[in-house]
Formats: sequence, C-alpha cells, structure tokens
Amino acid sequence: MTCLLEILLSVVGLLHHHNARAIIMDKLSDSKICGDEECSYVLSMATALDDFTAPDCRFINIKKGQMVYVYSKLVPSEGAGVFWSGSVYSERYVDQMGIMGYFPAVVVKERHTFVEDTDMDFYCN
Repeated sequence: MTCLLEILLSVVGLLHHHNARAIIMDKLSDSKICGDEECSYVLSMATALDDFTAPDCRFINIKKGQMVYVYSKLVPSEGAGVFWSGSVYSERYVDQMGIMGYFPAVVVKERHTFVEDTDMDFYCN
C-alpha cells in the first residue's frame, strides 16, 4: 500500500511540475485594427509570397502561394515588426476554417480588401 501511495504521489508531482511551467513571451503590440469589436470579420484576402515558419504557438506556418484571410493588423510599437493575424487555407481543406495565428505582413500580398475605410475599424487593446 505504501508503495502504491509513493507512486501516486510521484505521478501527481510530475504532472503538477509539468503544468506549472510557463513561457513568458514578448508582447507583439498594444493595439490592433479590426473590422469589428471581436476581430471576427475578414479585413482582406492575401496570397503568401514566401514560406514562413512559425517561431512559437502564437504564429502560423504559411507556404508560398497559400490563400490567407486577414482578420486583424497589429499596430506596431516603436521599432517592432508589422504583424497581422489570419487564417491559412490549404489545398486539402479549402472550404474549412484554417488555423488562426500571426505572421509578418511582408510575407503576404493583399489581393482583395473587404474593409476599405479604416475609419470604420475598431482599435482593440
């Protein structure tokens, strides 16, 4: 019985230790431009000009030629890069929602803008 209790406590300790770890990441921006308050409307449709490999879980992988729907554009801080958030659609799942994440604006070219007047956009903090 003591052996079983020791094993159980060891497993719980390992699980607790694993869940307690967190990675602190730099903030990308203080605000962003969106088409609505929830950033759920598509601002534009773009095509990937080059491959982009996501450096962490906030970003998405993009392959050259993929279609990207842009949902928000981060307002860059002084000296920061320009990042947009969006969803990638692959050839295999064209009609399904892709994975959402950030990517550098320079890896895509906007092909069609759905929200023309930026005065109608919301600034989300």
